[in-house]
Formats: sequence, structure tokens, C-alpha cells
Amino acid sequence: MAHNTIPLLGGKSVHCINEQQMAEAWRLAEHETGSSEKIQAALAALENELTRNERAALAFVIISRLKATSPLPQA
Repeated sequence: MAHNTIPLLGGKSVHCINEQQMAEAWRLAEHETGSSEKIQAALAALENELTRNERAALAFVIISRLKATSPLPQA
């Protein structure tokens, strides 16, 4: 049975990914001294221990928790 997927980059997605935020995330994860090493180690452990669906669920839970604890006013 084929599943209709929901694109993660906008439209019907629950969370839209801002291109500038994504670029900054990649910079932090790949090039920022100290942070990149921690992020890469955490990613390697998660990718080794969790399935793709579990990682996707974790990503959305992390986004939700970040939104809930944001110091910026919620719209």
C-alpha cells in the first residue's frame, strides 16, 4: 500500500524549514569549533541506534520542544 507523503519543506508540513535557519544549522553542525564535534557525535549515535522513522519523530519532538521554550513571543 503506497503512502502519500507530506513534504517536509512547507505546504502541508506541520513545520516549515526556513532556508537561512537550515544553512546556519549546517554551518554549526559542520564548521563551528566545539559544537560541530558534539553534534556529529550525537548524530552518529542516533543514526546507529534509531530507525529512520524514530529519528524523524525525534526531530519533530525536538522542534516542538524548542518552540515551547523559545524566548521569542509565539505568534
